[in-house]
Amino acid sequence: VQLQASGGGLVQAGGSLRLSCAASGRTFSLYGRGWFRQAPGKEREFVAAISWSGGSTSYTDSVKGRFTISRDDAKNTVYLQMNSLKPEDTAVYYCAAPRKPGAPIATMTSGAAYGYWGQGTQVTVSS
Repeated sequence: VQLQASGGGLVQAGGSLRLSCAASGRTFSLYGRGWFRQAPGKEREFVAAISWSGGSTSYTDSVKGRFTISRDDAKNTVYLQMNSLKPEDTAVYYCAAPRKPGAPIATMTSGAAYGYWGQGTQVTVSS
C-alpha cells in the first residue's frame, strides 16, 4: 500500500498550488483522507481532511477559505487545492489515510487516526 504525494513546489505569496495524493496497492474508496504539514523546527499539524464519502470536510482554521480538499475515487486520488498561499504555509505536506474505513471526520484531525502515510511533498512560499 502506497500513498504518493505530488504537486509541491516554489510559489510566490498569493499564488496557488494543487497537491495530489494517489493511492496504489488497494482501493481507498471507503477511507477518508487527510493532509498534514510539518514546517522546519515545528511539529506536524493537521491541515485538512475529507470523509470516505466526500460529504464531509474539515480544515484547520489557518487555511479555511483558502484551501479545498476533494477526492476522485475513480482515480483513487485526493487533492488539496491551495490558493492565496502565504509564507507561513511553507512546509512538507503529507497525505494520509485512516487506519480503518469509514472513520468519522471528527476523528481525522489527529495524526493518531491514520495508519497510512505518503512520503511528503515540499511546498515553499516566498514573500
